[in-house]
Amino acid sequence: MIVCAALVQNSMNLGGLCRTCEVMGVQALILPNLATAQEWSFRKLAASGQQWQDLRQCRPEDVPNWLMQHRDYRRIALTVNDGQPLTDYHFYPKTILVLGRELTGVPEAVLKHCEDRVMIPQYGQVESLNVAVAGAIALYEYRRQHPLKIE
Repeated sequence: MIVCAALVQNSMNLGGLCRTCEVMGVQALILPNLATAQEWSFRKLAASGQQWQDLRQCRPEDVPNWLMQHRDYRRIALTVNDGQPLTDYHFYPKTILVLGRELTGVPEAVLKHCEDRVMIPQYGQVESLNVAVAGAIALYEYRRQHPLKIE
């Protein structure tokens, strides 16, 4: 699993994602800028996860090209309401999870490079989950389906 968070803008959300990725054994976390990992707001939520998590960089405008370079992975977008329910989705072992911008989600220019779209069923009045929380839920489901063998 690779998490592409190159569209996520808030460093606190990126720090929370870093911590979750490290705990869940994610292969790599893609950030919009590696310098973000040095910001206090990122490090505070990452809780030192950045020391062990493989962090890579992709500028937001380069995400479509980056996805095209990773065709050996199943590329899925986590969306708010336009996708297969996460509870019904079967993850491929080699998956890239694409997370969108906090307010506008995954743009169409990126969606067209994703084979699948998944959504987390929601039942309340709030329109969507925080991107770091939504990413954590999706990563949990991936890891549930593809557990790591701990020795």
